[in-house]
Amino acid sequence: MSFKSRYRELCLKEAMPIFLEAWWLDAVAGETWDVALVEKGGHVFSAMPYTLQTRKPGLLYLGQPTLTQHLGPWLKDQPGKYAKKLSREKDLMQALITQLPVYASFKQNWSYRVQNWLPFFWKGFSQTTGYTYVIPDLSDLDEVFSQFQDKVRTDIRKAEGRNGLIVSDTDPLEVFLQLNKKVFERQSMEQANSDAFVSKLVSAAQKHNRVKWFVASDNEGRPHAGVMVVWDEHSAYYIMGGGDPELRNSGATSLCMWEAIKFSSTVTKCFDFEGSMIEPVERFFRGFGAKQMPYFSVSHTPSRFLRIAKALKAVL
Repeated sequence: MSFKSRYRELCLKEAMPIFLEAWWLDAVAGETWDVALVEKGGHVFSAMPYTLQTRKPGLLYLGQPTLTQHLGPWLKDQPGKYAKKLSREKDLMQALITQLPVYASFKQNWSYRVQNWLPFFWKGFSQTTGYTYVIPDLSDLDEVFSQFQDKVRTDIRKAEGRNGLIVSDTDPLEVFLQLNKKVFERQSMEQANSDAFVSKLVSAAQKHNRVKWFVASDNEGRPHAGVMVVWDEHSAYYIMGGGDPELRNSGATSLCMWEAIKFSSTVTKCFDFEGSMIEPVERFFRGFGAKQMPYFSVSHTPSRFLRIAKALKAVL
């Protein structure tokens, strides 16, 4: 049985983060993903999915798909003392590295829950630190709302009150996609993901009851803004949003995010804003009282050609 087939079986038995689920990888990467896997005595103890992309001049890149917040290693929880745990992590992580195909470049963002990348460092990998924002406990929504900054609470009340916006979770996907498209049109940028790609992912997630989108509209039926979330048993994740730039001051985005947070409290434990290093976006997420959480972006470039190309680009 191939590692990929074995991994599909593993995903049926273990509560995987949604971005590591085989069905998610099928939806976002098609046939362009594979997995490193460590198995002993018929039991899988660690795994690490990755995408494969061959670029000119025939160099293989290992990475992660779009709309996929993180990949990185999955390690089976096992009891034992802390020192033993670290020793086991070292062995399993380094065994995963040996399972990777020969590549020119490797780069993945890891979940903030994975705090030990040292075994990869010992094998020549590097890391930079990124940040996401997380509401770690959704059990008390009054407490969650109290931690919002004043501007966010004001925007929510303005959207509901003076602007009379109503949030629906039953609008057709096309309505949400139009709002998402307007974000890129306003900035004269190419849309990050095609409607067909998002529709395929949403269809897969709906089969597993793991996606919902929220659209705020006024009493004239005009959609103002929308937010899409996916979730697993540990967390909900904000993965897409959109809004009409002509209606951007209505407070609709904050209202949609609040509705998404409230819904998430019914299906999981915390809310991850899928952090951004872009300053205005970071400021918006921070306004929801979320906790800043560091995560690792782990990379490795064995290709001498690519290392030279990167060095030249840095100095030019």
